[in-house]
Amino acid sequence: MKSSTLALMIAAAMLSAGCANPTRSRDLANPNVTATTLAQQVCSNCHGLTGNAISPNFPNLAGQVEAYFVAQLNGFKSHGRQDPAGFEYMWGLSRSLTDDQIKGLAAYFAAQKPARQPGEGTASQVAAGKAIFENGMSAKKVPPCSSCHGAEGQGNGPFPRIAGQHADYLVKQLVVFQRTDERPEGGIMKTVAHELSAQDIENVAAYAQSMAN
Repeated sequence: MKSSTLALMIAAAMLSAGCANPTRSRDLANPNVTATTLAQQVCSNCHGLTGNAISPNFPNLAGQVEAYFVAQLNGFKSHGRQDPAGFEYMWGLSRSLTDDQIKGLAAYFAAQKPARQPGEGTASQVAAGKAIFENGMSAKKVPPCSSCHGAEGQGNGPFPRIAGQHADYLVKQLVVFQRTDERPEGGIMKTVAHELSAQDIENVAAYAQSMAN
């Protein structure tokens, strides 16, 4: 056999093996595809390779609390979370994910470094948002955001990291909590958000986005 022919056969075999290799796959229904592969080849299309989404329509996932991440993916998978973004994007994507893949995705994004976000809103809005975040609004019986999300907005257990999150995304989610039952697991947030004005929501969101990472 000529050396050139042998080389072509070896190259063809390697190419074929690569196409069948789960680490190169985007098959969401394949339990053998690793979470890292899914994160880099599927999730990255909206959330960025390192979990820092370019579009404010999609949340940043870098540094997100693992327990919260797992709960949200399971909520999408079971159709328990029904906000528009969940319905339009995440129901189908999460449908066939295994528990191990979900946990792996949570670990992958939790390990990523959040990028510093550009400022959002005016200085007075950020200052007003900081006051609500740190002190709450006693007249409306709104607790400080920091009491659940941490002094640095880093999140804790069932409560997500919101430091450096896109303000537009936070506004949309606070409105969901305030006006709908599309996120039934967020009973605490529904109560809190109910007392916030539209301006309060924008202020808090602007401050959260500006928080150092």
